[in-house]
Parts: sequence; C-alpha cells; structure tokens
Amino acid sequence: MTLSFRKSAPVKSILIPLIAVAGLALAAPAAQAAGEAKKPRDIAFSFEGPFGTFDQGQLQRGYKVYREVCAACHSMNLLSFRNLAEDGGPFWDPHVDNPNENRFVRALAAEFEIADIDSETGEPIRRPGTPADAFPDPYPNATAAAAGNGGAVPPDLSVMAKARKGGADYIYSLLSGYQPAPAGLRIASGQHYNPYMPGDLTPFWEGDHDKVPYGGFIAMAQPLRDGQVTYDDDAPETIDQYSRDVAAFIAWASDPKAVERKRTGIAVLAYLAIFAGLTYASYRQIWRNVKH
Repeated sequence: MTLSFRKSAPVKSILIPLIAVAGLALAAPAAQAAGEAKKPRDIAFSFEGPFGTFDQGQLQRGYKVYREVCAACHSMNLLSFRNLAEDGGPFWDPHVDNPNENRFVRALAAEFEIADIDSETGEPIRRPGTPADAFPDPYPNATAAAAGNGGAVPPDLSVMAKARKGGADYIYSLLSGYQPAPAGLRIASGQHYNPYMPGDLTPFWEGDHDKVPYGGFIAMAQPLRDGQVTYDDDAPETIDQYSRDVAAFIAWASDPKAVERKRTGIAVLAYLAIFAGLTYASYRQIWRNVKH
C-alpha cells in the first residue's frame, strides 16, 4: 500500500492571515474608545472605603437640592420619608427612637401632597404626606413623564448610584460637567452634549475621525446654576457644591444601610479575630505536652 502525504502550506501563507487578524483585534479597542464617555472625576467623598461615613450636613444639603431641583422631574419610589430619620440618614436624631416621630421628617413629608382614597367616601383625595409615605412621583405615569420631557422619561433616582458605573463620582461629574458642544458635532433639538454621558458620537461627528469627542447626548439640560439653592450653612452655593451634595444624597438613598452594614462588618471581623486568637491559645494549651 502506498501512503501519500499532502504538501503542507507554507508557513508564510499561514502567518499573514494570523497577523492580519491580530492587527484587527488590537485596532478594535482604539476604534471603540472613540465612542466612550469621559472617565468620571474622582471625588474624595467621606463615605468611601470600609470606614467611611456620610456627612449629615452634606446629606441635608443634598436633600434640599433634590427637593428644590431634581424632584420636579425625577422620582425616588424606593425611598420613604421615614428613611431620612433612620440611623445614618440626613435627619437622624439619636434622641428619637422612632423615625416616624422625627419632627423634621414630619414637617418635610407634610410639604408634599399625596394621592389617596378617602376611607369613608371612597373618593380620591390629596392629603399632606406622612413619614410612612414613599416619595411621590412627579408624574402620574410614564406617558406624562415623557410628554413633559421631550419624549424622554426621567429615570428614578432611588438606586442611581448603584445603577451607574462610577456611582457618586459619575453623578457629580455628569451634573457639573456640561459643556458647549464641540464644533463639528451635530445635535438634534432637545439634546445636550455632556462628555460624561455614555454614548457614541461617531455618527454625528463631522470632524476628524480620529478626534471624536468623549461622551454622548442627554435630554436633560443643565439643571443646576450658581445661587439656585439657598443653603442654611456656610457651604458655597455653586454648581460644583450642589453636584457634590446631591451626588452624596443619591449615594445614601441607593444604600441607606451602608454605614450600619460597615459597622456590623467591622464588629464581625473583630469577633472573628478574637475567636481565632482564643482558638489558637486553646490549641497551644491542650497540646502543649504532646509531641507532633
């Protein structure tokens, strides 16, 4: 029987396609980078890290910015007024055991009108809010929200710091980072340019293909301006400070139990460390006269 062998392909003919494929793979990230959002600025918030805690004064200012500016369009459906008075919250009072009895929160809740049903007549009514009520939605439904905002439904802010990469840094950067659109960028009516907004501007860029700007379009115009909200302390009344404070408030709202969880974790680690030490000491005591 005669065995025949097929002549192998030249090494060069195999390497050329492989090199071409590798080149395309290396070039892909560079092309994708053209449509990336700008990396959020790193702000040293007090609540960052395993030992970080929220600044109560900053949370109170952040709530005021949300109440006077953001609440006109954005809901916080997962947050109740009584959460504001819980341990670590903006209006927590260590001398009040029940958050529902916190006088500040009761006053803040009463500023809102809550849709309800009359228990006697069954008719729809509107009553002052109570600490047990959830933050009211500014719109009755998504259709009304879209109609009032150029077709875009404002997102709920309850867990926004958890839902967006970068958390509070992203929220701060977005709110304080509005810029005029670069020359050569086509923007549709009702859209605004923000370098920190995720998106791909390549289809709308008429300039050099290698110089596509960072960011994307956002339907929300710059919501903050200097002097817009009056603070009760000496904090600057600037866009930068407003952005920091409301970003901290949204970060707290996204995880109201964060500080409590950190304290619990530290206590557990301390217990485990002590338990490990006692276990080792017991081991040494029990087996001290036994040769291993």
